[in-house]
Amino acid sequence: MGVQAQAPTRETTLTLLLRQGEASAAKLAETLGISVQAMRRHLRSLEDDALVEASPTPAGPGRPSNLWRLTPKGHQHFPDGSENFALGLLESMAATLSPEVMADLLRQQALEKATQYRKQLGNASLEERVRALVNLRLKEGYVSDMQPAPTGPGWCICEFHCSVQRIAEEYPAVCDQELQLIRHTFPDCLVERVHWRLESGHSCGFSIAPKQD
Repeated sequence: MGVQAQAPTRETTLTLLLRQGEASAAKLAETLGISVQAMRRHLRSLEDDALVEASPTPAGPGRPSNLWRLTPKGHQHFPDGSENFALGLLESMAATLSPEVMADLLRQQALEKATQYRKQLGNASLEERVRALVNLRLKEGYVSDMQPAPTGPGWCICEFHCSVQRIAEEYPAVCDQELQLIRHTFPDCLVERVHWRLESGHSCGFSIAPKQD
């Protein structure tokens, strides 16, 4: 198989691992419609490039089965926009401003961004507004999708790649801003963080449910 044929499979494999967190070679091969042997060759190539890593997992009798996941370098393979500039700016601000002033600035930024979002989302149904937000976030460098809430009315947004991830690792307060941003974008809803990548798991998630009268 030539380099041109391999490249799409490599990119698709990285994207699948980004979305799923971890997966076996067999599961990835089934999803991509290729043989397990071919999938293992792709994974070994990605491993050689330090983009993925494997961890043995017991799978019944016999030898353990490997589950594959992205390495930190693999996550950095996805675009992060102007994060280097933003990190430098935040470092300069943190060196000269008090924590209270920093928090106020982040809150103001969330309010202004939410106002922009609301103008773009309009007065459509909740499902249409959530879908529109997911599409806006995709354009901003996030890897997002939506699904119905597991219990009750509403929706969940999952973000598998965050365009401000490295910034959030240095300044977790940015994640609080993200939660407030979603809340201000949907003032008619109850918005909660249901999982947080900095704590555990492979994605951040927000539940968005209509307020009950």
